[in-house]
Amino acid sequence: MTATATPATRRWVPPLLRQTPFRRYWTGQSVALLGDQITELALPLFAVLVAHAGPAEMGYLTAAALAPNLLFSLLFGGWADRRPYKRTIMVAADVARAVALLAVPVLYLLDALTMTQLYLVAFTVGTFSVLFEVCRTTLFVSLVSREDFLPANALLNGSRAFSSVAGASAGGLLVRLVGAPFALLLDAVSFVFSAVMIARVEVTEPTPSARRGLGLREGLSFIARHPVMRAAVSASTTLNLFNFMYLALVILYVTTELHITPDVLGLGMGLAAVGALIGAAVARRLAERFGVGPLYVFGYLMFPAPLILIPLAEGPHWLVLAMVFCAEFLSGFGVMVLDTAGGSLQASVIPDELRARVTGAHRTINYGIRPIGAVIGGALGTALGVRETLWIATIGALAGVLWLIVSPIPHMRRL
Repeated sequence: MTATATPATRRWVPPLLRQTPFRRYWTGQSVALLGDQITELALPLFAVLVAHAGPAEMGYLTAAALAPNLLFSLLFGGWADRRPYKRTIMVAADVARAVALLAVPVLYLLDALTMTQLYLVAFTVGTFSVLFEVCRTTLFVSLVSREDFLPANALLNGSRAFSSVAGASAGGLLVRLVGAPFALLLDAVSFVFSAVMIARVEVTEPTPSARRGLGLREGLSFIARHPVMRAAVSASTTLNLFNFMYLALVILYVTTELHITPDVLGLGMGLAAVGALIGAAVARRLAERFGVGPLYVFGYLMFPAPLILIPLAEGPHWLVLAMVFCAEFLSGFGVMVLDTAGGSLQASVIPDELRARVTGAHRTINYGIRPIGAVIGGALGTALGVRETLWIATIGALAGVLWLIVSPIPHMRRL
């Protein structure tokens, strides 16, 4: 590369990615998200295609992965706020998740892999994911200034969107070529890579809280008192209750009822997730044009509404595929808009000394409802039918926006 080409090239690189600590953090997260997408498709496909799981078992599998949010978020948040080096905790959590995923192909080769062991793997990965996430928010605000919250979240959500495109496609192809258990190996490798990159991040973390005890009530109290956090958590909890009723059953439904094969499902989800890339790319400009609060409210409509097309899908196979892909495309756009605006908004109102505790309390409520939704989805799928339950889940998810309409959030133009 010539000396004259370097400045021109740098103009195409976002300013945050020119900063080595953030670039390492972003790179590690991007690779880990790619691996996560493969697991998100491979694990339930193994349950359906190899273990022949029914609606109830699919609900239990989803619940096992999410139950640690309900059980441990408050505890981990209170504990992490008193630790001086949260980055070290994140590295250890990444390694633990990699080891847990490696158990799946090993047990499969030993002909000892059962649904019970899949539940245990999902629970273990979920537990260390909670520990990682309650520390991640502190590392994020240590690396990024307040005025850069929106572009930083846009970059992270752009990686998430790209992982949906590439990860789902790769996951479906890997399941078809080597089988679901071995597809999980790539996710294990991605966690190891994430651990290496985070270990190399040089950053000064906030001084840990000096208060004695875990302070488990302080995070909950802050959410209850703060009008923005109270509305945001109430809305996301409502949305997640119904959305995870949907997620517990959707792969079972599209593979057994709509007759979509794993490779086509992965390719379709990947192509449809281009909507998420577009959402991540334009979220910052939309926030500057219309305001962070109105964009957040819009995301709560744009994310769940298109999913109604899934239980609505019927007719010729090409039409069914088109409706599924359209639902994923539009929903992917909506969730990126929602997450970019919501993540920035919430990061701006939480004080540093309470950040891990508020994050833990938030995850306890917001993520804790997810296994409950998954179990309810599995039970209703068994009792009423899978398609009928998907109707309830997709329509019910729209109720989350009602919490925002009566809050200060629609009137918030800036962070």
